[in-house]
Amino acid sequence: MVSIPAGFTPDDYLALEELASCRHEFRCGLVYAMAGGSANHSRLAINLVTAFNLHFVEDRCQFFPGDVKLNYAERFYYYPDAFVTCDPRDRGDDYIKRYPILIAEVMSPSTASFDRGQKFEDYRSLESLEEYVLISQEVPQVEVFRRRLNWQSLVFGACDRVVLESIGLEVDLAALYRGVRIGEK
Repeated sequence: MVSIPAGFTPDDYLALEELASCRHEFRCGLVYAMAGGSANHSRLAINLVTAFNLHFVEDRCQFFPGDVKLNYAERFYYYPDAFVTCDPRDRGDDYIKRYPILIAEVMSPSTASFDRGQKFEDYRSLESLEEYVLISQEVPQVEVFRRRLNWQSLVFGACDRVVLESIGLEVDLAALYRGVRIGEK
């Protein structure tokens, strides 16, 4: 991510984002242009959102791919790769959500430390969040952090079924990685 000069207020950021031709994220007064993703990144996000789509047959919960902002107070606006909200307070705004139950990020080598560090720290401030899911592009592996486990992680790999307790969904790891070319550039 490339930082734009500091000093933005949340309102400045939202005004910029409304007119921008590319997406930006906001964190503590800094605005970052988002880089494009790889084919593997896209495929993993699509496969996850497809599993959400097949799972949610009623409309109590909503899920979103990486084009809806997630906000906490005046601290950050992020575009997670996928997230789920079941909170009725999130029904009123089509562009910004604030009460996710689950957030998923597809990690690349350049974003992994941020996704595991600063971004995860920010996400933990969301009281509604129950699970944070990190999906590797490098190896077939999914790590799920759960609030009820004091944010300890469970790692799923190879022949496992990824268990997402917060939304009552299990996904075969093989289905999540369908079409992903591990080890190829």
